[in-house]
Amino acid sequence: MGVLLAVVDQLTKNWAVANLPELDPQPFLGEILHLTLLYNSGAAWGMGSEITPVVTGLQIAIVIGVIVFAVRSVRSLWYTLALGLILGGALGNIHDRLLRPPGPFHGAVVDFLELPHWPVFNVADMAVVGGAILVVLLGVIGLPADPAEAEDTTGADDSARADDVARADDVEHPEETR
Repeated sequence: MGVLLAVVDQLTKNWAVANLPELDPQPFLGEILHLTLLYNSGAAWGMGSEITPVVTGLQIAIVIGVIVFAVRSVRSLWYTLALGLILGGALGNIHDRLLRPPGPFHGAVVDFLELPHWPVFNVADMAVVGGAILVVLLGVIGLPADPAEAEDTTGADDSARADDVARADDVEHPEETR
């Protein structure tokens, strides 16, 4: 899913570069959504534009961390979806940073979607934010990354509690255990 999302992100960015004038908002859905092409060399909201190689390296480290975590720990369809969104979005923006001008590790990310009172963003950004929100939501509702671990933990807790109750009963009524 991550690779498919990265491809969709690149297709939409290539369309925007080929069809939109830079920094000239084009109404798309009335006042709700404008298409405004700009190039972002920084991270979120353009912050860190003077350290683009560091931002790129950090994004690559995040992708590696997501992959390692997913392979080792994730067995839940919901977490797979969330991490796929994060991975696909990160790969889309890393592609820009590595392969777009002015050059490797200095490339600017193509942004073109603009909502009122919100920074311009792209499909990759939506995926990363959506995936992060889903991870937080899954954590809040207590859904484990590996449902089998939750079942093992629950079973172990139940048997441990039963042993504790039996021992407590033996202490309270020692004559009955003879």
